[in-house]
Amino acid sequence: MYLHLGQAVVVPEREIIGVFDLDNASWSPRTRRFLELAEKEGRVVNAASDLPKSFVLRQRRDGSSVVYLSQLSSGTLKGRTEGGWME
Repeated sequence: MYLHLGQAVVVPEREIIGVFDLDNASWSPRTRRFLELAEKEGRVVNAASDLPKSFVLRQRRDGSSVVYLSQLSSGTLKGRTEGGWME
């Protein structure tokens, strides 16, 4: 199954490590450093046409990781994975 993150960006659910609320997670200095490093390394994909509300961490089969910014809330993304509507 795949998860639609917005802006025609979809990722395989089996490669998703986590879905995080951007407001809550960005309070942590470690998370902010992680996101800054990912952006510097070119591993951030902006799938938001508006202000991002969440980010999704994906580990590809080759072991590399990618951070996706989404305008959808973490709750909405979680609901999409549980709903089974994308099967």
